[in-house]
Amino acid sequence: MSTPAAILLAGPTASGKSALALALAERHGGVVIDADSMQVYRDLRIITARPVPEEEARVPHRLYGHVDAAENYSVGRWCIDAAAALAEAAELGRLPILTGGTGLYFKALAHGLSAIPPVPAEVRAAVRARLESGGVASLHAELAQRDPESAARLMAGDRARVTRALEVVLATGRTIGGWHRVGLQPVLDPVRCFCVFLDPDREAAKRRIDARFDAMLAAGALEEVRALDARGLDPALPAMKAHGVPWLRRHLHGEISLAEAAEGGKRDTRRYTRRQATWFRNQLPDWLWLTPDGALGRIEAELAGAATSASS
Repeated sequence: MSTPAAILLAGPTASGKSALALALAERHGGVVIDADSMQVYRDLRIITARPVPEEEARVPHRLYGHVDAAENYSVGRWCIDAAAALAEAAELGRLPILTGGTGLYFKALAHGLSAIPPVPAEVRAAVRARLESGGVASLHAELAQRDPESAARLMAGDRARVTRALEVVLATGRTIGGWHRVGLQPVLDPVRCFCVFLDPDREAAKRRIDARFDAMLAAGALEEVRALDARGLDPALPAMKAHGVPWLRRHLHGEISLAEAAEGGKRDTRRYTRRQATWFRNQLPDWLWLTPDGALGRIEAELAGAATSASS
């Protein structure tokens, strides 16, 4: 391939993405751009294993910790922010390296996304209040009247998606499916990018996840979640559902021990990594799958080959 417009580097939690992105950025004058839906939140540095300040000082990092936990940050907003970060990288002549584990971010970046406008806070609050008081069944029944297509597609007990679909149609007068058919244009051409998914050995990944969660606790994750919990935010907000946060909040509220909270956080993370791999395999089948140990050498070889082709 020719010199890539960007490197897209994905993989499951604790697969070594951040370290690989940092190494590549140092070698090639790059900028690391966050493509993880939880690392965008300012309140969640430790519990999401964001790059530490010393790492951020070594090469430019963008879109890490730039959103307040009280915000319901969307894929659409990330695409807009990522486009700005990519434009900055192009202006400075830096190689953009987008890294994270949020598959929908990568898919939207390369294949486009529906242009759903933000749902007003009052509409969201009203629907969430009805969810808590009357349950998801009543919301699904209303959705069946206002948006039969979505109601038929979604499971009646899917709280998050039923709530989202109803919020959109109430706020905009258009169904979520209608918005999906309009859409934002892709930001990057995937043909011009080097797209890699890190695929670690499952048992090694399990050990890394467990060790990383213990390291996050030692680094102050519980105190970080304590500060977040003290804000009294809506538990349905994305930041409040980051891996480990609900379990540590339960511990802080005296419901379970710290050991039980840690095990719950580790277990959720392990399950999520399996879903990540399945999602990428099905949704982005053209990506190159590499083991973490062999990824740097393979990417370096590809970049060297691209540079040779460009100069000849």
